[in-house]
Order: sequence, then structure tokens, then C-alpha cells
Amino acid sequence: MTAERALIIFVRNPELGKVKTRLAQTLGDQKALAIYMALLQHTRQIVEQIDADRLVFYSHFIDTEDDWPNEFFEKFLQTEGDLGGKMASGFQKAFEQHAKALIIGSDCASLTPAIIQEAFEALETHDFVMGPALDGGYYLLGMKAFSPSVFEDIPWSTEQVAALSLEKMKAMGASFYLLPTLSDIDYAEDWEKYGWDI
Repeated sequence: MTAERALIIFVRNPELGKVKTRLAQTLGDQKALAIYMALLQHTRQIVEQIDADRLVFYSHFIDTEDDWPNEFFEKFLQTEGDLGGKMASGFQKAFEQHAKALIIGSDCASLTPAIIQEAFEALETHDFVMGPALDGGYYLLGMKAFSPSVFEDIPWSTEQVAALSLEKMKAMGASFYLLPTLSDIDYAEDWEKYGWDI
């Protein structure tokens, strides 16, 4: 029997000097790592409230001893290639056993369980759902059929990502639902908006 929902979570292994490098340019490696650890914790607490199978994809190695309990999270390694290829591979894995799938990262301090629930509900009546980010990317993408073409020929890490992805959906004749626009945490000023004590 196919499970209904898969929630894909892309994370980076929290290693000093290898996470939040744009933050580190102004705040230093130690503070950047502490901020990323706080974002990971926030993301984990959010997704633990979601009724879905949770698939965590690590950037460099699968960590079975971290704060993501093995009984609640299936763990995988991201594939080689650009971000689009990595995400397409994640969705392909999710659709092996699920009817709907969402992907999120671990950079959005504004993400809530209600937004993820809204995304899953949107897939009842739409082919795609997207949560645009203020920087022109997106913090969430969902689909109810594996559509790898939405990840092809996208200039990742640019302000065109969301717009070009939506153009691909329109070209397919697919329906899509847009969630509220939120901010990812990439720069010191992004982080300062939240005032979390770390």
C-alpha cells in the first residue's frame, strides 16, 4: 500500500566552516555554525508535527547519531550534481512509495507546521505547490507526480529560480498553488530579524 505523504528535508551536515558560509563572512564560522544548528533544531521541531513519512537527505554523510531520531526519520545521502539533480533524486526516491511529496530545506526560520499542512492540502487540487523565498528562490516545493523537468536548466542560487520554475510548470499546463513568501537565512540581516538567543 502506498503511503500518502512524503516530506523530504534537505540538510547540511553541521561542520565548522562548511555551513552558512555567507553568514560566516560577517559573523565568523563559530556563530554561523551555531545559527545553523538552531535552524536545524527549528526545522526538526516543525516537521515532527507533520503527519507524513519524513525523509532526511544529508549533504555529506548519513548521521545515525544526531538529533534526528532514527525511528522518526528515514535517512539518505544527497546524490552528486547540482541542486536540481539532488532534489530530483530526492523526489524520485519519495515517489517510490508515496503519492504526494514536498521538499524543504533547513534555512527558513519562518516555516510553520501550518504552512506545510497547507502545502499538502494544496496538492489535493493542484499539480504543484511552491513557497517562494524573498531572495527569488523557494523554501518549499511539492508535487503529486514525479516531474524532474521542473529542476532542469535552472540557474540555482540566483533570484530567477522561483520565476523560471513557475514558467516550467505553466509550460507543462500544470496547476500550481503559491504559499506565502518567506525569508531564508543567508545573511546577518536575515538572522537579526528573528532575535533568537543562541
